[in-house]
Amino acid sequence: MSARPPVTPAGPAPVRIDVDHVSRWFGNVVAVNDVSFTVGPGITGLLGPNGAGKSTLLHVMSGFLKPSAGAVRIGDEPAWLNPGMFRRVGLVPEREATYGFLTGREFVRLAAKLQQLPDPEAAAARAIATVEMGEAQDRATGGYSKGMKQRIKVAAAIVHDPQVLVLDEPFNGMDPRQRLHLMDLLREMAAAGRTILFSSHILEEVERLADSVLVIVAGRLAASGNFREIRRLMTDRPHTFRIRSSNNRELGAAMLAQPSVSGIELDDGAMSVRVADFRGFTRALPKVARDRQVTLLEVAPSDESLESVFSYLVRR
Repeated sequence: MSARPPVTPAGPAPVRIDVDHVSRWFGNVVAVNDVSFTVGPGITGLLGPNGAGKSTLLHVMSGFLKPSAGAVRIGDEPAWLNPGMFRRVGLVPEREATYGFLTGREFVRLAAKLQQLPDPEAAAARAIATVEMGEAQDRATGGYSKGMKQRIKVAAAIVHDPQVLVLDEPFNGMDPRQRLHLMDLLREMAAAGRTILFSSHILEEVERLADSVLVIVAGRLAASGNFREIRRLMTDRPHTFRIRSSNNRELGAAMLAQPSVSGIELDDGAMSVRVADFRGFTRALPKVARDRQVTLLEVAPSDESLESVFSYLVRR
């Protein structure tokens, strides 16, 4: 396998994405509702449950959808009705965007030609090597796995060396090695001065990669800023755990005396524990069980869906 080409610096002028009171609706359905934020160089994660409006927002930001209200600017240029802006932006859509009858090389070379690059063949070769798809570049994309299609879409998005890269659920279908490779590539591009925004509904992906985060729920911006600060809010919120043990009544009575526990209900061979202090609870539970000689059979969060986390952020 050939070595991956180094990522070139983005240039002296970093590019920001400014979203100003943007809404987008489809008939009576409001997909994005009065959203404002700014994304600068580095890696920003757009986090939200499925159906929250992430894809719609990314397509508006990339100039492929007209905002119903508000405006988006890429650097000093409007995103909508501005074909020249596409020279500065690369988009990796979530939906399948390859043509099954084209080889990987032909697909990326087509993107290079659409960008009117002076040497489309050389540009395509560099982009394909960057995503480590050289061995499969002459195979039809219709026979690619989901992870391979994702990587060839990334190659097409970066073939013109954009200053801004927007990726919609880019890790879907990738195996662990492919995910780590793409994460490393995005970190290199961010270190070279590019502005990178990627969406995900998986908290761990955002935690590993993003410095800052935008949290979107039901088309609205629920939280934004430093990821660690928002992650702390997610951890410190009230939790509910389902616990099964060798003696639920004994354990429940002892745990109810702990300041980290706000309530306990016994039900169907298990107990539901409402937790006010997540860290305090995780420290107290094993100690109390050991002191009372109770065996823990199951400890599982019962409200850890992203929807419940985001709903808590919205209510703050």
